[in-house]
Amino acid sequence: MVVNAEEPSGDETGLPDDRTDPSTRLEGWRRFVEADPAVFELLPEQQWQALPPQLREAYDEARIAYHSELQVVRTSTVKEIAHQGRLLTLLNQREHGARRGMIVSGQWTTGKTTALKQLGRTHELRIRQRYPGSDRIPVVYITAPPKGSPRKLALEFARFLGLPVINPRHNTIDVTSAVCQVLIEARTDLVLVDEIHLLNHATTAGEDLSDHLKYFTEHLPATFVCAGINVENSGLFTGVRGKQLGGRCILVRTGAFPSNAEGQALVASLETTLRLHRHPNGALVKLAKYLHQRTGGMIGSLSHLIRAAAISAILDGSEQITKTLLRGIHVDHNSESDSPPEPRRAAG
Repeated sequence: MVVNAEEPSGDETGLPDDRTDPSTRLEGWRRFVEADPAVFELLPEQQWQALPPQLREAYDEARIAYHSELQVVRTSTVKEIAHQGRLLTLLNQREHGARRGMIVSGQWTTGKTTALKQLGRTHELRIRQRYPGSDRIPVVYITAPPKGSPRKLALEFARFLGLPVINPRHNTIDVTSAVCQVLIEARTDLVLVDEIHLLNHATTAGEDLSDHLKYFTEHLPATFVCAGINVENSGLFTGVRGKQLGGRCILVRTGAFPSNAEGQALVASLETTLRLHRHPNGALVKLAKYLHQRTGGMIGSLSHLIRAAAISAILDGSEQITKTLLRGIHVDHNSESDSPPEPRRAAG
């Protein structure tokens, strides 16, 4: 058995602390970048069967922890966003005028955030390799604030950087100037802004927030990549500001994975991550059509369904994922609402 997870640290209560720092803070982001993909090797059959109860419980808990971690699959979406993001950072590195950016748009659970963060992780690892030992902050990852304002946006950057607590006497210009100075000195060259659909140019607050985001793009020598839900219909591209934004950014759309050979390959990739003792190789691929029906082709829903089924198979001792087990796993409301009911089986 090999697990790459660190020993859980305890708090003052003596209980393990398994919390993960958010990626919207510098320390959390660095941990995300530095974390190795989860690794677990199954014990040989005889050794597994011979485990005493206490060791068997610890072994199963380790497998549950492994399956609870999102396994990133290099889908066509992840590859496309990584490729376009890389091109933009290269094109912008010597740009003195308006830099080009990218907006990732799609339905919920289509892998936008995963692809965005993988782009940032790959870029930061590349910079670290090129400049070992430097104190750069190559990537910033924030989310657009709900009911946003210029001050709230500036504070999101400040919180990511861990700047000293901002008091009410500091106005928006003070906070923004401090953020820009730190990011310039830290050689930040990629800024990721998630939940950009919260920015609506049809509202006064949205216009103010857009102007402030534009200020950051013009005062930081960085490539901005944003992601949001169906941003084409959120008011992001309306009005003069929207037209200007649309003229500076490429748009990459995400969507449901197809129910064809590509979808089967995706299921096969997820199946290789399973660590179950009785699961026949290829069993999930045979259920690819059913999995597409259950999840509507949404990668986030598919990942949840398979990981939850794997954990359930460990807990009930079956050690394999079957269609019967999958039927008992709940997915998100949208997928279950859109999924057609299964036909009744004839009696007898």
